[in-house]
Amino acid sequence: MAYGICLMAVIPCRKDASNLSEMVTQLLFGEIYRVVEQTDDWLKIITKSDNYDCWINKKQHYKISETEYTSLDKAPEVLANNLVQSITDVNNNVTFHIPMSAHLPTINDSHFTVAGKTFKYNGISNTPKTFNKKNILATAQQFLKTPYLWGGKTFFGIDCSGFTQVVFKINGLQLPRDASQQVNLGTALNFVEESEAGDLAFFDNEAGNIVHVGILIDNQTIIHASGEVKIDKFDHYGIFNSETKKYSHYLRVIKRIN
Repeated sequence: MAYGICLMAVIPCRKDASNLSEMVTQLLFGEIYRVVEQTDDWLKIITKSDNYDCWINKKQHYKISETEYTSLDKAPEVLANNLVQSITDVNNNVTFHIPMSAHLPTINDSHFTVAGKTFKYNGISNTPKTFNKKNILATAQQFLKTPYLWGGKTFFGIDCSGFTQVVFKINGLQLPRDASQQVNLGTALNFVEESEAGDLAFFDNEAGNIVHVGILIDNQTIIHASGEVKIDKFDHYGIFNSETKKYSHYLRVIKRIN
């Protein structure tokens, strides 16, 4: 079995082995993965952080050994804590930018070495130890006005479950990638009035499938990615758009994640 690490700012991950296939998620800098299948130009991978299977282009693959994969997996998790911050490849003195929640493995005095390359991180890092719910909203509000992007996980474009995943990860809790997976976590609340800041609200379609998720600010407002990351009114029916004067999403369940 082969192993790899993302050493680019972001790698698009496709549903199928084609550049024309939809992007279902993204690898962020420092994330590791296993290769489980390959074609001439594509690799099917399973991400270590959220066990997600998808395809990446071979040109964007940085190979690591099984030993290094295991070592990186066991290393303390340190994450980039800025929306966007620069990092320098010391080997060739190239500086580029990485997004919030990118991994900074084995970092020491702003430097770390992976896959034979040494990097210097120029921003603020974060070592999430326990789930910190009180900071959820502060992190979430940094993404306001970020455009919606199917499969996105960064300030330059993000989808609803990518938004909740990144926000919770920075605050010490790894969520699955998709809303339909995230809904299986936590404790369901019986009434909207019981909800509080940091609870997750899930919404379904006419077929009963979970298709949307957002973070409650309180029991009357929600921050979520729909068109852009924004704040909308919320009640027991769902999300009410003040501009259209209509409900955009219909509530299925509220979950308390702790």
